[in-house]
Amino acid sequence: MTITEEPPRTKPQQLSHARDISRPGFYVKLVLMALVNAFGIYGILASWASKDFYILAFLAVTLAIADYVYFSKRAIPAKYLMPGLVFLAVYQIYVMGNTAYVAFTNYGDGHNDAKQPAITQILKTSDRRVEGTNTFPVSILEKGDVLSFAIVQDGTARVGDQENPLKNAPDAVIDGERVTEVPGYDLLKLADIQSRQKDVLALRVSLSDNPDDGWLRTDNGTLSYVAKSALVYNEAADTFTSPEGKVYTADAKQGLFVAADGTSLTPGWRVLVGVDNFTRMFTDSRLSGPFFKILVWTFVFAIASVLTTFALGLGLATIFNDARVKGRVVYRALFILPYAFPGFLAALVWKGMLNQQFGIINQSLLGGASINWLGDGTLAKLSILGVNLWLGFPYMFLVCTGALQSIPGELNEAAIMDGAGPFKRFRSVTLPLLLVSVAPLLIASFAFNFNNFSLIYMLTGGGPNFPGSPVLVGETDILISMVYSVAFESGVKQYGLASAMSIIIFVVVGFISWLGFRQTRKLEEVM
Repeated sequence: MTITEEPPRTKPQQLSHARDISRPGFYVKLVLMALVNAFGIYGILASWASKDFYILAFLAVTLAIADYVYFSKRAIPAKYLMPGLVFLAVYQIYVMGNTAYVAFTNYGDGHNDAKQPAITQILKTSDRRVEGTNTFPVSILEKGDVLSFAIVQDGTARVGDQENPLKNAPDAVIDGERVTEVPGYDLLKLADIQSRQKDVLALRVSLSDNPDDGWLRTDNGTLSYVAKSALVYNEAADTFTSPEGKVYTADAKQGLFVAADGTSLTPGWRVLVGVDNFTRMFTDSRLSGPFFKILVWTFVFAIASVLTTFALGLGLATIFNDARVKGRVVYRALFILPYAFPGFLAALVWKGMLNQQFGIINQSLLGGASINWLGDGTLAKLSILGVNLWLGFPYMFLVCTGALQSIPGELNEAAIMDGAGPFKRFRSVTLPLLLVSVAPLLIASFAFNFNNFSLIYMLTGGGPNFPGSPVLVGETDILISMVYSVAFESGVKQYGLASAMSIIIFVVVGFISWLGFRQTRKLEEVM
């Protein structure tokens, strides 16, 4: 037996990577990571200056992980996963977490900030002029959207805004007793001051870091004076006392300073209120009535929209899937047109067509009738379902057309051989096979219509409104448009209540989706 000598083993040739300093890719990566580190360090310094320590910690940890991943030989898969994970954390996890946190607070108008800024604001908004103090010719400056005061004090120009007290501005130009130019700022003219009169009169600029020194304010935009609060704050007792002797005590539960007679000072501050925002929707009769009506209508709207668009889309797809129909390509193209038209524009067009006095439907199609399509609650709901049917059936038509064409023709032929008629073939063969493919899309369509904000907002604005409701909501509002109204359109913005409603929407849609996908899996097992 001849023994052949085994050839010497050689190390497999390693693939070159961007970590190899001899490759151009390494230097490209080096430049990109240098930019990432530069922006990251800038964000860390900005977070430190604004005392946003949670953001600072997130940036520091993310930057450290990024440097390790992109300069390590052991983290090649992470190089591709990390960008997506960062965006997931910023745009999904953070948003969801912050919404959940806000839902358990009283955040909203009058409760926008922490306690100390609220105390400062109370002092400044209850102020009066300090007798015997000088007046200063004032110049109104603007930097971005921020207004500032500029005065001349002891021959030196000083500039400050709502958040920052007066500080020396050595580069400013002084003409007599008035500042005429400050680098980096725009000097407002009289016409500009008049156009922003409300903001100018509300501006308070502290003389120093000590609030006891008072602040500057103006009544006409040309002269300013020193003012101090008429209220006296006792830090030890955590109370405000008015000149009349009324005492306002801090209420940690409400986030307000409240007097014995129930009156309070504004603004308040943000505090945790537990589940009050959730229970309020069910216990406050002024809110619970509209809320339950809107909840029921939201389900009716979402379910009816899915069923009607699916039924019409499936019916048309079945008809035009028949090879005996001539001109199928032209008809299919025409049916897709409503889907290609932007939804919000279509809603505005339909709003005009459904106008009671000038709409083409009343004036032309109904011979000059005066039907209040969008002002009556029942008719407005039917109008919304009709418009959504017009907008939504092309999508279902496309989906069902594709699903029908994927069903093997042999199954229908076998059913014909068994003597099944057209209706029985459709019910027993076509529809079950169709639902296996289409059911997940129906669930997605339900979730979309459950939050179909643009159609409601553009077509009816949620109206007609419920009388006596503490928030501006109406009969055609769905939950998502109610959330928008509570957060932005009801006079007093209530972000905590709106966030609680958002969580309820999330839970409902999540549960329905889970239930639907569970039933879809059962359908697949049967098939």
